Amino acid sequence: MTIKIDHFLDITAEVCPMTFVRTRLLIEKMGAGETAEIRLMGEEPLENVPASVAELGHDVLKIGPETEGAETNVHRMLIRKN
Repeated sequence: MTIKIDHFLDITAEVCPMTFVRTRLLIEKMGAGETAEIRLMGEEPLENVPASVAELGHDVLKIGPETEGAETNVHRMLIRKN
């Protein structure tokens, strides 16, 4: 099943707490049921951003490394606004 991506956000250049601030601003602009793909990097954003999205009551549909087997710590997360 393919999920339509309505929004894209790259926060790889940001550090906490700006990673979630930018994510939250995007969520506020989204309509209910819309999805966003978020590109993030680093241990702290990888732990905090998905948890914060879920705390707000939205769905984290998928999260995983951008490139399998790569040495970078870049991940892509797919969320849906409720």
